[in-house]
Amino acid sequence: MGVRGNTFPRSFLPAVLHRRPRAMNPAPSIVLFTTASGAGYGMLFWLGLLRPLGLLPQGVAFALIALGLAVFLITIGLLSSMAHLGHPERAWRALSQWRSSWLSREGVAAVATFLPILFLGLGLILGWGALTHLFGLLAAAGAVATVYCTGMIYASLKPIRQWRHPLVVPGYLMLSSFSGATILAMTAAYWGQAWAPALLAALGAAGAFWLKQSYWRDIDGPAPADAPTIESATGLGAIGRTRPLEPPHTETNYLLREMGFRIARKHAQRLRRVALLGGFAVPLALAILALLAGGTLWPVVLLSLATSCALLGLLAERWLMFAEATHTVALYYRG
Repeated sequence: MGVRGNTFPRSFLPAVLHRRPRAMNPAPSIVLFTTASGAGYGMLFWLGLLRPLGLLPQGVAFALIALGLAVFLITIGLLSSMAHLGHPERAWRALSQWRSSWLSREGVAAVATFLPILFLGLGLILGWGALTHLFGLLAAAGAVATVYCTGMIYASLKPIRQWRHPLVVPGYLMLSSFSGATILAMTAAYWGQAWAPALLAALGAAGAFWLKQSYWRDIDGPAPADAPTIESATGLGAIGRTRPLEPPHTETNYLLREMGFRIARKHAQRLRRVALLGGFAVPLALAILALLAGGTLWPVVLLSLATSCALLGLLAERWLMFAEATHTVALYYRG
């Protein structure tokens, strides 16, 4: 691998080629997309499910504000995802491959979910009564389908073992459910009826804490027997141990920018603590305190703090989701 006749000493090559690229580049637009849209779809799910059961304030004003906030988060997330594209104006073409692509299925599900959202909003404004509950349930189903497809985009990628993991899709669903319930509880607290979403937020925080701990413990362990190696990636394993003779490039390129990100272990551990403690443990405690507090003021204050901590922790967790993912192509750059 490499050209023996290269007369340039290795010290002359760009420093980036002497590092060992390990992970995907955590693009801010994708981190924002997965955090914001996940929270929006989670909020939409609980709104559509809990309101027909009478577990949320029944006033039209609350429903419209909660729906508007969910749509705002979803829209911010979807727009930020387009910022990662080279040609955002061609994004619509991604919808055509729904038979084989999870990315396309996610787009179709996201667009389709806006239809019951529209009718839910119209029903609330025009007073359609029980019919709005039906559209709320359809919107909730669309939210679950969209988040599931988002998780499958990553879980279906065989070259990245940290994403090809059985806890990735449940993690997306759990984090969306948790963040959505937390924001919905904060909103409902202003109407003095936040106990149901606050309880769900507390349960979601506990579940997310356990799930992420299990996930990180698993990916930190020994690589599975079928994990790719430089021998299996090149097909040269039958000859013996394989190593590159020279760096594959004399300057940086797309692969190094997108799949050659490196994060120090101490920084990763610090961000994991931020996610586990700030993103899950603190919101769990604040949600429990809000359930025990009386009146309206303290639940509003506590659940607002819980929402802020949860979103900050989720941004750290989403960033790590990419920064700790190692693509098989990185083997080509290891000496």
